[in-house]
This record gives sequence, C-alpha cells and structure tokens, in this order.
Amino acid sequence: MTSTTARRVRVQTEEAYDECGCAPTPRERRLLWPESVSRRGMLGLGALGVLALGSLGGALSAASPAFAAQYPTWEEVEKARANEAAKAAEVSKIEGLIRNLQNEVARTQAEAKRTADEFYEAQQAYFEAALYAEQLQQQADAEAAKAQDAAAKAGRVAAQLYRKGGDDTSLELFFSGSAATADDLLARLGTMDKLLERNQAVYADAITARDSAQSLSDQAAVARDERDRLQQVAEQKMIEAQAAADAAEAALAEQKSRKVELDAQLAALKDTAAKTLAGYKAGVEAERKARQERERRAREEAERRAREQAAAGGGGGGGVVGSGWARPSSGWRSSGYGPRTVQCGNGYCSSGTHWGVDLAAGCYAGIFAAASGRVVYAGSNGGYGNYIKIDHGGGIGTGYGHIASGHIYVRYGQWVNAGQLIAGEGNTGNSFGCHLHFETYVNGYPVNPVDFMGARGVSV
Repeated sequence: MTSTTARRVRVQTEEAYDECGCAPTPRERRLLWPESVSRRGMLGLGALGVLALGSLGGALSAASPAFAAQYPTWEEVEKARANEAAKAAEVSKIEGLIRNLQNEVARTQAEAKRTADEFYEAQQAYFEAALYAEQLQQQADAEAAKAQDAAAKAGRVAAQLYRKGGDDTSLELFFSGSAATADDLLARLGTMDKLLERNQAVYADAITARDSAQSLSDQAAVARDERDRLQQVAEQKMIEAQAAADAAEAALAEQKSRKVELDAQLAALKDTAAKTLAGYKAGVEAERKARQERERRAREEAERRAREQAAAGGGGGGGVVGSGWARPSSGWRSSGYGPRTVQCGNGYCSSGTHWGVDLAAGCYAGIFAAASGRVVYAGSNGGYGNYIKIDHGGGIGTGYGHIASGHIYVRYGQWVNAGQLIAGEGNTGNSFGCHLHFETYVNGYPVNPVDFMGARGVSV
C-alpha cells in the first residue's frame, strides 16, 4: 500500500468515526497519538515501553468509558426542553453521566492508592535487600582479610623456624649458644613445641577465615541476585503506580471539566422558568475562568512562599552551586540517614533504616530540584506520601517525599533544572510533621545524602 493510499484510508476511517460520534476529540487524539515523535524520544520511550505497555494499556482501557461517553450538547438540551418525555429522558441521562464520573474518580483513586502502596512496599524491599547484600559482602571481605593476615603470620613463624631448610635448622636453633645443661635444652625444646603449636593454631584460623569468606561471598552473590530481582519488581511497580496516578488525575480532571456543564444542563432542564440557555452557558464559562484563576493564584502563592523561604536563609534552598547541584530545601536537618530508634506519632510507629535526611522548612515551603534531570515519578508512594523521583543520568537519582497534597508542581516525563521549584513541603504518608524527606540514589540504591551532597559542595 502506498503512503498516499494509506493516508486516504486513514482519512476515510476518521471521517467514518466522526460520523458515528465515537471518535476521540482533537485534544484526545493529540494526547493519544502525537503528531510527531523524535527518534531520540522513541528510544527514550522504548526503554520503558516493554514494562509500561501492560500498565499504561490498562490505564487507557480504564479511562476509555470517559472518552467514549456521549455528553449532551446544548442543542440537544434545547430540543428536550420542548417535550416532557424527552426532558425526563435527558435528565436521567445527565444524572447517570454525573454518577459515572463520580464512580470513575472513586475507582481510579482507589486503584492509584493500591498501586502506590505496592510501589512503596516493593521499593522498601529492594532497599533492604540491597543493604543485606552489601553487609554480606563487607563481612566476606573482612573474613578474607583475616585469612590473609593469619596466613601471613603462619608464614613468618614457619620462616623463622625453617629459614635455612632441613631438620638441622631446628636442632641448630636449640643446641647452639648457651644450652649448657639438660634443663636449658628441655626448656628450649618446650619453646619449640609451643611455637609449632601456635603456628598450627594460626594456620587453622587462616583456613577457617578463608572458608568463612568463601561462604559469605557465595551468600552475597545470592543476595545480589535477589536484590536485582527486587529492583526490577520495584521499577515495574513504579511504572504501574504512575499509570494509575495519571488515570486518576485524568478522571478527576474529566469530572471537573464536565460536571459544571452537566450541572448547568440539568438545571436548565429542571427549571420551569422560561429562561434562555445563554445564561446557563455564561455560568459555565464564568466557572471555568474562575477555576483557572484560582489555580493561577495558588501557583503564584506557592512560588511567592518558596522565594520568601529561600531569601530568609536557613541553608539557601534552591541556590545552585558551581557543581550544578542545589540544596532541595531551606529547612534545618531534623533527622539523619541510617538506622534509628522507634519513633511514634500520627497513629503509627516508624523504625529501621531511614533512607534519607529530613529537612524541615514548614508546611508548603518550597522544594527544589537538587540537579537537572527528568521526572520519572510524580504521585503517591505509600509511606512517602506524595513523592517525586528525578533521574539525573549516569545512574544518579534523587527522591522527594511527604509533599503536601495538591503541591506537586511537575509531571511525569518533565525536564527540570537544578534549583527549580518542584513541590511544597507537607505531612503526607508516614510523617510526624511538615518536612521534606530527601533521598539520593546511586544505581537505584539510596546512599547517605549528607556525604553525597557534600561531595558536590552542598550541605544538607
């Protein structure tokens, strides 16, 4: 089939869909099938395509009822007003559409929470497995060093006893010199036996340490395999959680955009007064503009607060240093990295390893990208609450947790610059108060942000 023929068939197919009223809108077409995608973009998408296909396919399938819904036009409402039977049918249809929108929001939000919790559990399991594998390898290295040291000691004793070779050496050691009496000779022979016994013990220690090192190395290899498996599980769960979060956001946006008009159409059908539809349409447009204005003011307020926090000092949140990295918050460090004792509050207790540092600047204070990179996750993440993960390339990443509800300012796939405002501090997830939980990753595994950021000229 030539390109011209294929284009003509596609146009005819689209026209057929348009006639039946089942085609996506132009906006939906742009979202689902972009006009053009660069080769580089396709390669980037391909890296996650295999894993994401099933999850995103499920999300699009779940969202399809909303896309396929046949919403009434104002012309249809106008016609229905002239006939009581048609009016009742149209009222019933609109009320059903409103219920469907509400149900879809509830369903997608429940699915988003379920997948977010699964992502969190998988992520924590991977972190624990990686730590266990690292600890086993450290123990194996320590045992190997012990075996090397014991073997060296045994070698030195053996060299001392037999450095000239042959049995005569040991006899020469004891008969030469001042062994004038039998007692002296026996004493020297006893010393020789003790030296030999000690050397045998050192040798035995070396063998034991060597075997222990080998055993621990084998266990560490198994642990690394499990770590790698759990990392893949966590990455898959992250993709599924992002798809579910996007589906929930799309359902909520659909409800917000549609419900105002549906409510106005419903009011127009139920209103017995002889009003024209112009007033109802004007109300819909006014509400749309008011919502846009509220969103604009909320964003400007968040940015203003972030600038004030940064200007107030406390660590220079968002300020980019020569390395190209920035402090992600102006807050003080309220908790460090590593094992910590049990802490309780807000109806739960937290213990075990703390994989990041906590920086507290206050509720809704600005959170800034620690370096330039691509947002690979933006949504809920179990105990982290609302969470953003940024990939900076070269196996380096950063994570930002406990973000306030409604204060994630970036989206999945978005490129951000170092020091850019990306969110506002909150108290979501397993949190005892408004703060940023900040993590740094090397090849997916969390490392101490104090050391990591310090090496880049940033104090946290």
